Amino acid sequence: MKKILKIIGVILLLAIAFVLIAGIFVPKTYHLEKDITINAPQERVWNNVNSLQALEKWSPWADIDPSMKVTHEGQQGEVGSVYRWEGNKDVGSGNQTLTKIQLPERVETHLHFIKPFKGEAESFIQLAGAGNGTKVTWGFDTKYSYPMNVMQLFVDMDEMMGNQYNKGLSKLKSISESN
Repeated sequence: MKKILKIIGVILLLAIAFVLIAGIFVPKTYHLEKDITINAPQERVWNNVNSLQALEKWSPWADIDPSMKVTHEGQQGEVGSVYRWEGNKDVGSGNQTLTKIQLPERVETHLHFIKPFKGEAESFIQLAGAGNGTKVTWGFDTKYSYPMNVMQLFVDMDEMMGNQYNKGLSKLKSISESN
């Protein structure tokens, strides 16, 4: 019995050592960018991204939890307005604050995640002319503290976040092209 406990203890110590050592080498930042070209004028697409209420219409997370509770604070489409959400375990809870508007090209927000994990991130949506359409780039940047950055070894953030971003951009394309 002592031998088994000793083996378990050694394995546990090795696992902890691995996480602590790996954390030194794993990046402490994460960046994601997805884009899509929408067959609609930039002004029309802008109307679908220029406020937190507009973003909500094509948010991929609303599909994950249709009964998610949402509240808005502040003036719609103005810097400082806030979108708060509280949902199931898959969408968690937090808030998003509009931090910058650059008409009709860019919207920036600050995300504060509360559940299931605490965290902060910056997000942006950039519009640019693309022939007769509009190229939309949706980006996300966050920082991880040591040793939480090791999570990137075990969670494929590009797949998890990228799939949701692609779904949202597809919804934005559909909404913008049908207006």
